[in-house]
Amino acid sequence: MARGRAVPRRTCVGCRICTTKSDLLRLVVVEGSVVPDPRGRLPGRGASLHPDLACLELAERRRAFPRAFRRAGPLEVRTLRQWLESQQDGS
Repeated sequence: MARGRAVPRRTCVGCRICTTKSDLLRLVVVEGSVVPDPRGRLPGRGASLHPDLACLELAERRRAFPRAFRRAGPLEVRTLRQWLESQQDGS
């Protein structure tokens, strides 16, 4: 019995649903701000989020970003919110 290739899976920090890596948006922290990394090339610890404003709001409410990035204190999400809004407007 042949097995297929393993598909990388990640958990969304907002809704906590485990899904394929390609369904999620990688996030990184740059100078205290959470920024999207759609190509997955930025250095540093990453976290995954569904590219949806509802998941972003859940993550903020649960204070998931400092935990996911192992950072103390709140992180700025303005850049991420603007990016998500522009992606939803363009769809």
